[in-house]
Amino acid sequence: MHFSIPETEQFTNGNNTFTGFNIFINGSFHCCLRYKQLHSLHQQLKQSLSNLILPYFPPKKLLTLTQNELEQRRLGLERYLQLIGQDPVLSKSNLLRTFLLNAQQESAFIEAYETSIDIFLMNGYRISVNINTTECSSKVLEKALRSIDLSEDCTYYFALFLIRKETNGSITLIRKLLDFESPFISLRTASDCEIVIRKNYWDSSYDLDLMRDRIALNLLYIQSISDVEHGKIMANFETRQTLNSLQMSGNKIEYMKIVRELPSYGCLHFSNVVCDFPEKNTNATIVVGNQELSIRLQIGKTMQETKFRVTRMRCWRVTTIHKTEKESDKIIKRNENRYTFELSFEYLMAKNSLKWIKLVTEQAMLISVCLQSMVDELLNQKNGYDINNIQNSQTSDQQLDYIRRDDSSISRLSDSTSDGSINSLNEMKPISVRSEMSKARPKKKVSTSVFFKNGRESVQNEAFETIGDDDL
Repeated sequence: MHFSIPETEQFTNGNNTFTGFNIFINGSFHCCLRYKQLHSLHQQLKQSLSNLILPYFPPKKLLTLTQNELEQRRLGLERYLQLIGQDPVLSKSNLLRTFLLNAQQESAFIEAYETSIDIFLMNGYRISVNINTTECSSKVLEKALRSIDLSEDCTYYFALFLIRKETNGSITLIRKLLDFESPFISLRTASDCEIVIRKNYWDSSYDLDLMRDRIALNLLYIQSISDVEHGKIMANFETRQTLNSLQMSGNKIEYMKIVRELPSYGCLHFSNVVCDFPEKNTNATIVVGNQELSIRLQIGKTMQETKFRVTRMRCWRVTTIHKTEKESDKIIKRNENRYTFELSFEYLMAKNSLKWIKLVTEQAMLISVCLQSMVDELLNQKNGYDINNIQNSQTSDQQLDYIRRDDSSISRLSDSTSDGSINSLNEMKPISVRSEMSKARPKKKVSTSVFFKNGRESVQNEAFETIGDDDL
């Protein structure tokens, strides 16, 4: 997980005014928390995971903070959360995940109650699922797939994603929902989005196991048809004719055999990207998958593609760039993101030759998440883990004492079977809605990199492979 705190917000509780820190996870707003709430989380993590050394937490101050001190606290909290998010044990702690779910609920002012939510397949088929408003994504996914009789062993080969259907008929993948977040709340705060089920892995060899299950095969088949129809999987005219014929006859196995061999199968596409390769200010489409990141350029009627293997990316980083106030005002009216992101990766072009390549896009954070998940998949395969083992590798249950903004508290069991939600919320409201710029928010361009415990300002790729003489 990548955490950032690009902005602050002023809240009021009776006669008291305090600062809230707007926390983004993987580039999307998740919650707004006070310093004391994060401090309480730190203390509980330190107590429950006493065998670990936690990152440095910004100290308390006795006097009211100046603007400069507030900015230093924002940066300190951001760095702390980034280190937490990149730690393989801390990031999977049920204590942390239950805390973040409660924080999301409190920030959205959503009560806990029973309702239903619509989950879609990629062909538009609707699954209505009965849920609690604060139930987490993993539980909603399990319910949705259980309702269509998918085998439990196949569940975590799939995940819930937010998508947006554009006016021109195309589909934009917004992001994968985090296991611990509430799909109901996330859908309420998203603009014109739907929640869909898509496969949750990169290595197409997993398809072979899933295709033995009738329901799993159908899910892969439906997604493949959608990707072909929307141009996400490239196929020439003759191949498309063959696929159409197989689709008409309902021959799913043969359809999948052909489509799995096509370029871009299992890949994600990101359009409207500005990069500095092969030269500055180049407009391109980025394709991520097959253990590669590809830069596609349309030159006349010819498509030029350069592929960058993920195992030759030594590291990468994401920086958050605040848009100008004039640009931000326009975006606020559309309820969209107020930030532009830059993804930079250092690539081994040849032996002893590393080169930084930059991509500027609002979806840079999602591309970074994709790169990280590809690396994780490679390392997990190397260590002999499967998807379900990874899913169930969370830490043991812990008791969370969640402090609300109004200083009241509630205890929750932070386990994988409880939604860990708050039953009732007080009426404390922000001075201004989140979309408005607050006085405590930095006005200038701010860069926020992904940090690791060793202090390096970039994600170090553990699957990085050097080039030897035999490779040249």
